[in-house]
Amino acid sequence: MEAKIEKTSIPGRKRLRAIERQKQQDRKRWLFFSVCFAAVAAIVLAVVFAPKPEPVEFDYRELPMLGSADAPVKIVEFGDFKCPACRYFSEQIKPQLVQDYIDKGTVALYFMNNTIIGPDSFAAAMAGQSIYHQNKNEFWKFYDAIYKNQGDERLIWATPEYLVELAKNAQLQVDYEKLKQDIENEAYADVVIAQNAKAEKLITATPTLFINGVKFVEFADYDKLKSQIAKAEKKAQ
Repeated sequence: MEAKIEKTSIPGRKRLRAIERQKQQDRKRWLFFSVCFAAVAAIVLAVVFAPKPEPVEFDYRELPMLGSADAPVKIVEFGDFKCPACRYFSEQIKPQLVQDYIDKGTVALYFMNNTIIGPDSFAAAMAGQSIYHQNKNEFWKFYDAIYKNQGDERLIWATPEYLVELAKNAQLQVDYEKLKQDIENEAYADVVIAQNAKAEKLITATPTLFINGVKFVEFADYDKLKSQIAKAEKKAQ
């Protein structure tokens, strides 16, 4: 009896080409995902292990201070007296800082100029410096008064006459004639120029805060600010 030979079907050329294309696509897909995974892993490792910037150093003794010099948390505000966002900080955030931290001795607030809005920003900074050097206790009264009476940032309003009148209306205990002369003669130009130079290296907008030397830009988010203060206080212990 003859044995039956079963015929087996052999894939045609089209079938073979389709199989090969599928294999090539699988290899490309595997290579693509491998590259993506490696890139993501590299980014994650770079973020996790990237060296953290060193805290910025400030000579706090030379700056207007609100609070106690012994406060464990020191906040430096870079501001421009013509800056609307700085006005928001002065009227909405600073009072909360005073109530929650400064009056309790936890935080001391310091101020540095960054005169970027207009030419009279420099004049306003001169007024602040003159008042600070005449009577340190009066600086923060001036700070509150000028932000409360802040003019349009697009206009020139911080003139020597306006600034002296502002000081008089706020009943600041300073020599008003000396104040006017200091503004007109730019008596503290070297101080403000140095502060501007430091700001130029560190920040891109006002206000910007430094909490124990660590940059903090979300000044309007009080919850995040409180969280950063808590971290700084814990680290300072």
